[in-house]
Amino acid sequence: MGVSDNTTGLILAVLSSGFIGTSFILKKKGLKRAAAATGYGAGHGGYTYLQEPLWWAGMITMIVGEAANFVAYAYAPAVLVTPLGALSIIVSAVLAHFLLKERLKQMGVLGCVSCIVGSVVVVIHAPAESTPASVEEIWNLAIEPAFLIYIAATLSLVTALVMHFEPRYGQSNILVYLGICSLMGSLTVVSIKAIGIAIKLTLEGISQIAYPQTWVFVTVAVDWKGTVTWYDQDPIKGVEEDEHLITVHNSDYFD
Repeated sequence: MGVSDNTTGLILAVLSSGFIGTSFILKKKGLKRAAAATGYGAGHGGYTYLQEPLWWAGMITMIVGEAANFVAYAYAPAVLVTPLGALSIIVSAVLAHFLLKERLKQMGVLGCVSCIVGSVVVVIHAPAESTPASVEEIWNLAIEPAFLIYIAATLSLVTALVMHFEPRYGQSNILVYLGICSLMGSLTVVSIKAIGIAIKLTLEGISQIAYPQTWVFVTVAVDWKGTVTWYDQDPIKGVEEDEHLITVHNSDYFD
């Protein structure tokens, strides 16, 4: 009996969370090692971490994880794959405890448990999703007025965060970067889902390459995913000389 598409997507999503969670630890160790060697960390404009092999190992691990996540969207519904991304937080927290000697406090444990419970609840009670037959079908859904309004509102919020809040509060409040990444990520999911379906259908003999919408989704995914990845690094750079991993200037989660 073969493995169902949902099971394949589930496995890939879990593996993706493992790789991505591990990548944060590797990059954090690389940043701390570079800062210790030069005394000038990435959080203050230094780029010596680019010469640190451990940081690059973390970056490669993240790319592998993102690739697995990308393929997972081709096999399983987004409502199943997306919540499982929260598991990367659990992986990071556990590895931080053992590899970075950051003792997880009660609030941190509560946060990890909340992530697990939330992911399970969403997956169990997720509504049934009909699989689009082509990229063109996803495009028709993406240009619905309600979704266009959501895109406009999201981009407006991201612009405000990047232009106003990030220069003033970026280094002291991690919520700024989390807001940028989360908002942009919500839009990236649509494009990644479309690309995954395009690849899957093309491999099955139903080519999606001729659709101009396919390349629109590719462009959007590359641009927006690049933005998310760039801002995703800033909280880690800002704490490379700190003992905390997940929070900046906050001791509620780690000692």
